[in-house]
Parts: sequence; C-alpha cells; structure tokens
Amino acid sequence: MSESVYVIQPVETENYRTLHSEAVALIESVGATYIGTSYQNIREINPATYIGRGKVEEIRAELDGEDEITVLFNGDLSPSQVLNLSDALGGRKVIDRTTLILDIFALRAVSSEGKIQVELAQLKYIYPRLRGKGSALSRLGGGIGTRGPGETKLETDRRHIKARIRALEEKLANTERRRRYTVQRRKKERVRTVALVGYTNVGKSTLMNALTQADVFVKDALFATLDPTSRNFEISGIPFLLVDTVGFLQDLPHNLIEAFKSTLESAVNCDLALIVCDGTGDYEMQLSTAIETLKGLGFASSYLVVINKCDELGEANFPSDYLLVSARTGAGLDELKSRILKELEQEFYSVKLLFPYAAMNEYGALRSVLYEEKTDYKDDGLSVTAKINRYDLSKFSRFLIELPDA
Repeated sequence: MSESVYVIQPVETENYRTLHSEAVALIESVGATYIGTSYQNIREINPATYIGRGKVEEIRAELDGEDEITVLFNGDLSPSQVLNLSDALGGRKVIDRTTLILDIFALRAVSSEGKIQVELAQLKYIYPRLRGKGSALSRLGGGIGTRGPGETKLETDRRHIKARIRALEEKLANTERRRRYTVQRRKKERVRTVALVGYTNVGKSTLMNALTQADVFVKDALFATLDPTSRNFEISGIPFLLVDTVGFLQDLPHNLIEAFKSTLESAVNCDLALIVCDGTGDYEMQLSTAIETLKGLGFASSYLVVINKCDELGEANFPSDYLLVSARTGAGLDELKSRILKELEQEFYSVKLLFPYAAMNEYGALRSVLYEEKTDYKDDGLSVTAKINRYDLSKFSRFLIELPDA
C-alpha cells in the first residue's frame, strides 16, 4: 500500500495553484498517493509553525483518525517549524518541498556522480535539522524523506555526518575536475555543444531521441532525467554534441541548484542552448524559470526557444522567433536543425578546394576537419566543395580556389 500524503499549500503568490499542481505531480513521482489539500492565506508567518494556530487545529481535526498520513508543507520550513508542526499535528510526519524533491532525486540518481550529489544535498539539508539524539529523524519512520542513494540509515551523530559531508565534497571535487577537463578538451577539439535545458517533464529527452535516434530513458514524470546525457548528431554533415541534463522547477531550492552545479556546467558552457517548453502548459512560466536559473549559473551563450508538443495544440499564438516542434511526431525538427546550423554557421566558411593528385595524402590527413558537400574528380585533381571551421582555414590555404562567403 502506497504512502498517503496530505498537502498544506500556503497562498503567498499568484502562482500558488501551479505550485500545488507540481506538488501533486511530485507526490505521484515517488509512488505516493495524494489525498487532499488545505490552502492557507499567509498574511503573517508564525515563527513556530509557519501557518496560524487556528489552521493547524483545523488540519489536525480533519486528519483525526488517519494515522498513516504524511503531511507535505509545499514550501520551505525551518528545522524548528518541522518539529513544532509535527507536534501540533499529533506527531504525524511532516516534510517540506525540499525534502520531497530530494527524495525524488534519490530515486532517480543512477551515475556515481549523481548519487554523490544527492547524498551530499540530503546530508547538508538534514545536518542543521538534527536535534539532541535525533528526535527530528526518529519520528520519520520509512517512506518519503528517508530514502538515500548512499547509506541505508542516516547517522544521527553530527560528527559522523560532518565527516561524511567532507568525504563526499572531496569525491565531488574530483569528478568536477574531470568534468572541467572534458569541457576544455571539447573546446580544444572545437566540438560544438548544443544543450537541452528547461523545465522538468517538457519532453527534452524525447526531443534528444528524435534528433539523435538515441534511446535515452523517457518517462512522463518529474525529474525522470537526473544525470546528464550526451549524444552525437549531425546537421548537413557537421557533427554536434547534444547534451540533456536535469530539468528545472519553480522555486527549486538554491541548495539543490548548487548541488547539481557541476552537472549543469554542460549547459552553461554550451555553444547554443535549446530552451524547451511544453506548449500545452504555462510556457511563459517555464521559460522565465529556465532563464532565471541559467542566469543564476552564469549562462551567457545564445539560445533558441523551442515549443514542444505542437501536435497537441489548436490555434495558438507564439512569438514568431519561437520554434514549434513535436518531438513525438517529428514535426518542425527540420526547421529546428536549420536554425541550429544558422546560429552556429558563423564559425564556418563555405569553400571550394582543389587537391592535386600528388597531395592525396594531405587530403586524407585533413579530411577529419573537412565537412564535405560535394567531391568531383577533375583532370588536375580532386575538387571539393565543403564547410571548414574558421580556425582550420589556414590548413587549406594551398588548396583554396574559392571562398564564397569571405
């Protein structure tokens, strides 16, 4: 039998309904059952329980007789507020939004780096919440908020947790150094990177599969993809690297963004970002969330806005520079590829070359950086129409007969 979760939804901003819908989706993502919600207008935060005493009593009465229920506060609570709210609700387990997201991350992490990041974020979140002999944890029992990719049971000794945090930070630093080396090597080899970024569950992995004919895991669930995934693909014979990484969410806690900063570097250091939005949802909110998150990470590259699921739209008005695609049916993908190439084509020259037959060895050695469009054997040598990266142009100076776009 799945865990039952009751939601306390603070009403503080206009987007509270969207936040509530996300909370329900998050609950379902961990295999729990959503059973109801209590909305609370927040005029003044109660330092002890966040919501007022009257509302707490109302919720306790509503849940009376239902012992096996977890209460989710769809916002962030301080350690003391978690304890006080739990006491006021008859000792029921109380978790906040960050705890729930961390639980999903623990379920989704596959790579060693992802597991390290999740466990580190969990421990840093739990560490200040330890009280005395671990009373904050002792009442958790099983279920949401107790999963972790590392140890099966969190130690309640602060000293041991602090030592574990240090060890994980050292491991993560080593993986970050390797990742930076990979990024530097790609730049040195001039591998053009296109990053898929955006809100969680908008179809980024499906779009990756459509563009690269890969078999990346796809699931209709929040944070189905946690670890970064890279695949090669070509447009007009020019190779690119397509990178997909963890999705964003409204009010994604800052400490979680920090925890996954190293894996998000692939998006920050890309040559071009594709910000993917779900056209059937609140795409403006999704777009603003993605842009704000990227800016917070120091993102400064060019980007295209891609509206996915266009096959499910009726007549909808989007800005003319947005690209409408369907990752499921393939509609709009040719136009997307053309736009990607157009954005990055400033790095290339279209050229005509003539390689004398006596220079065929040199042609063979240079061919790896030559994106051929047409070859023709002439009396005086091999004629090649191709694209060349501007950084490599000097290598072909002896064979250059035409530079159309110079």
